[in-house]
Amino acid sequence: MTASVIECLELQLLEVEMMYSMFPNKGEFCLEDANALRRVKSYLKNPTGPLPPRIGFVVMVTDYQGDVELQVGFPHNYPNVKLQLFGRSYYLDRKQQLLLNQDLTAYISTFDAGELCVCAAVQWLRDNSGPYFRKSKLFTEPVAKVKIVKVMFHRMWIYSHQICRPELRKRIWDCAKRLSLTGFFLTGKPGIICVEGKKEQCEEFWHTIRYPNWKHISCKHAETVQVEGNGDELRIFQTFEELQFESHGNFRHDYHMDLGKFLEYLKQHKSEHIFQMLFGIESKSSGR
Repeated sequence: MTASVIECLELQLLEVEMMYSMFPNKGEFCLEDANALRRVKSYLKNPTGPLPPRIGFVVMVTDYQGDVELQVGFPHNYPNVKLQLFGRSYYLDRKQQLLLNQDLTAYISTFDAGELCVCAAVQWLRDNSGPYFRKSKLFTEPVAKVKIVKVMFHRMWIYSHQICRPELRKRIWDCAKRLSLTGFFLTGKPGIICVEGKKEQCEEFWHTIRYPNWKHISCKHAETVQVEGNGDELRIFQTFEELQFESHGNFRHDYHMDLGKFLEYLKQHKSEHIFQMLFGIESKSSGR
């Protein structure tokens, strides 16, 4: 029981960390008890005595038609048990608020035990809250005006000591495709991943592949630019692909990659400067 609770609390801290990353502005993410995180961390260092207080927080999910306060309370055994969420909005009448929460609960119930789901719940509200606002008796059609849509375009460069197992490669591929990200992953030793697209999709990718059991992985560099439109003009990769640059020997036996070939690939995509960030060594330029 204790071991299970400890694992759950560790995952809860990781999800809170992700919330802070996704909602950095004041008022967007608020803990119900600021001491809860400190007491959970203290318990994990010395897991004796009574359990720490449960972590609870509110996330403000913004839609141009209205805002939804998503109230979250972590049971000690989450994510091994289902999570109870509740969305509240001054822009929704009682009926539409009830329907929204029923549909949100139905969506969350599709997640398996052990899966973190708050990030997915936030994205579901962003994608699906509009119809509930429009059907609400409290809804007022916004004044027509030209709205300039801005997005945060993001690119992440991720390093791992290796990417070899077929199931891991499939997980990376499927996640990037599902989130409409472009970039690549370099199979073998070392393993390199680059993803680019909307910031929230990149962060969801990072969250999905990193947790809960990939230990030797780190984001070496990240780039964020706020742009009008969808940011597609900033992409340096047109698709998402798997790369294999075999060194000597058979890839199936030694897995080591030819970093010279990888550097040439980066040069072709005007990303040679990343080489030193990933490996801590300078690439040889043509001028030397």
